[in-house]
Amino acid sequence: MLQKHIGIDLGTVNVLVHVQGKGIVMQEPSVVAIAGQHMVAVGHEAFDMLGRNPDSIQVERPLLNGVIAKFDVTEAMLRYFIQQVTGKRPLFKPRVMISTPKGVTSVEEHAVHDAAMQAGAGAAYLIPEPLAAAYGAGLPIGTPTGNMVVDFGGGTTESAVVSMYDIVVWSSVRTGGNRIDEAIANYVRKKYNLLIGEQTAEEIKISIGSALPQEYDTSIEIRGRDQVNGLPRSATLASSEVTEAIEDPMQAIIGTIRSTLEKTPPELASDIIDRGVVLTGGGSQLRYLPERLTRHLGVPCYVAENPMACVALGAGQALENYQIMRRSLPEIEV
Repeated sequence: MLQKHIGIDLGTVNVLVHVQGKGIVMQEPSVVAIAGQHMVAVGHEAFDMLGRNPDSIQVERPLLNGVIAKFDVTEAMLRYFIQQVTGKRPLFKPRVMISTPKGVTSVEEHAVHDAAMQAGAGAAYLIPEPLAAAYGAGLPIGTPTGNMVVDFGGGTTESAVVSMYDIVVWSSVRTGGNRIDEAIANYVRKKYNLLIGEQTAEEIKISIGSALPQEYDTSIEIRGRDQVNGLPRSATLASSEVTEAIEDPMQAIIGTIRSTLEKTPPELASDIIDRGVVLTGGGSQLRYLPERLTRHLGVPCYVAENPMACVALGAGQALENYQIMRRSLPEIEV
């Protein structure tokens, strides 16, 4: 096939790219480093500069809560990722399916569509993230049954019930992995007078973060800058403290999932009780998250296989089956 079909999970924290026939070919942080008017680094290379860059280089996340905050930077980033797949001068421009949060406005949808077209796409379509996540997780979304998915992104957490290739009910909260990282950094600052960066907070979450208290408390040594004297200092943080630190964002996430369940029609709700709730996205890998959600919601919850890739996989599969999916996708007037 000369024209490539590309599915893109355009996330606040990571961008994943799916190519038909090849699967996931790229997974990079959605970070761009700019010097003046020139893009000097994208993805992992730019992410490594976060908090370490001189004034001459700006390191930016062009997406905020799943939507474009800086159009030109997002366009340049998309062009880079598309060219990595197609080459700089492809014979045929690719067809691209890009995920967006369900609750975005038509203006925000147009911004994503326009960015993709200007980045080199021959045709660009959008798919709501929860629908893509359910498709990519392997749920039978084409059947008249209730399939519930919760996508834990970096900027947003979205929950939805999907049936007959479309979203029946959904809820969203602008709380995700980034807000959890912020909560950890704020806790360390208030309790230990220690300032830590974004990367350190994320490392703490990955190393010892837990949605429920662990049977055996673990700890990690953290390094930062003393808030009082400004000098480098280290401290020891326990996993129980991290669980305490992230309680507020956890409550917000549980609230939005509960809201979706409360709006679900009874017949679909009975299917969800039987099948459970599927968790996707990077945030779903937080320790004991399925157990905590099961306890609070009364419905079995489990993490999808390869949860990080579900949205990109679903976007790619939706593009392959575009004729079936088109009625469920946003219409973008050109």
